[in-house]
Amino acid sequence: MAKAYLVVEHIITDAEKFEEYRTKVGPMIAKHGGRYLTKGGSHKFPEGGHWKPERVVVIEFPDMDALNAWYTSPEYLPLIALRRQCTSDLDMLITLEGA
Repeated sequence: MAKAYLVVEHIITDAEKFEEYRTKVGPMIAKHGGRYLTKGGSHKFPEGGHWKPERVVVIEFPDMDALNAWYTSPEYLPLIALRRQCTSDLDMLITLEGA
């Protein structure tokens, strides 16, 4: 099965609450076989562009089933609410299937 990727852009509006989210979500992602491929806020634009994200993270999962199992898990649902309390309505989550 192809690996699956979650690309996330966060615009943080409450740093303290976001830190709580960040520390709680990591173990949940790992439980579903996910791992961070990038460090948040480390992106650069060598050729410029129109997208100006504040924080971008890429997470790899074994496959799309594992990614979806994490995202829809009962333990993650409260963290979705927490994430939405401390980030902008313009946040983006994109799922991609590997080649």
